[in-house]
Amino acid sequence: MAIEIRNAERDELAAVVTLWREPGVAVRATDTEAALLTLFESDAEAVLVAAADGDLIGVLLATWDGWRGNMYRLAVRPERRREGIARALVEDGERRLRARGCRRVTALVNDDDTARAVWRACGYEPDPDVDRHVKMIA
Repeated sequence: MAIEIRNAERDELAAVVTLWREPGVAVRATDTEAALLTLFESDAEAVLVAAADGDLIGVLLATWDGWRGNMYRLAVRPERRREGIARALVEDGERRLRARGCRRVTALVNDDDTARAVWRACGYEPDPDVDRHVKMIA
């Protein structure tokens, strides 16, 4: 079964949020359809999905702010893991970012062994000089 990596469609955003709520995927309070719609409306190319036989099976947000690329919220449906879907999403995200002028990508990685292993397998290493700090402002 062929896997297609493409831009998400507006009517798939609810399915993306549902995928983020699958077992084994870390849920964040800010992972809402409204928040995703805001990103989609400002940069529809930032929301990548993997689809097979019409089903959404993976997602990656690959954003470009003109200075640095960022990848986050990489998720693959649990029953479809270990098929190369995450790698395909990351590679397509890199290709898209490179085409926009990006030279450096930061991956925001959940603090668990599986997530770290996936990103390392894609060539990303922890940055010992950076410690992420977060503050909710709304």
